[in-house]
Amino acid sequence: MTSLIPDSWTRIETWLANNAPRTCAELAPPAERVAIAMAEGAIDLTFPRPLSESLFRHDGTADGVLLPPFWMMLSTQHIVDAWKRRTDIHGLERRDAEAGDPEGEYGPWWHRQWIPFAADGAGDYLVIDQRPTRRHGRIGSADHEDGCHFKTHPMWTSLPELLDMTATAIETGNLLDCYERAVIDERELTWEF
Repeated sequence: MTSLIPDSWTRIETWLANNAPRTCAELAPPAERVAIAMAEGAIDLTFPRPLSESLFRHDGTADGVLLPPFWMMLSTQHIVDAWKRRTDIHGLERRDAEAGDPEGEYGPWWHRQWIPFAADGAGDYLVIDQRPTRRHGRIGSADHEDGCHFKTHPMWTSLPELLDMTATAIETGNLLDCYERAVIDERELTWEF
């Protein structure tokens, strides 16, 4: 059973405070409701409830890697900036335009109904797929060169699954997919293959 977003965050925060204090210190304070509402208006999409709940806990992770293997969670403003940048580069398209199978393993380079929520610092994003399909809410990796890939591991089925499995992996030290948590200088969380 997947933990609720606040439960996963409590587990992550507790472990980070005790084992990776530098990463813990990079967790941003909560986002304001008005900031989330403004962000939704700016991209003309409603944030899925799990994303809003996560932002209400921490409005990003600054430059700190939290999600395996190298993802930093974005602030509300960075979500808007990333979405606009990708949308501007991709160009105009109808909101309902679709290329290929919307439930397939590979997606287009960008889709207006994806909400970026994490970045790797090299131009790639994790996105929540908001297209009205059977797999609504799944997580994709939007590469800046190759387009989007939707992995099949259960951790990528939703943001609640991703945070829950991340919390479990950092608590137990067990592998998550092929990633293992590690701590640099007894202060900073990282992930190893």
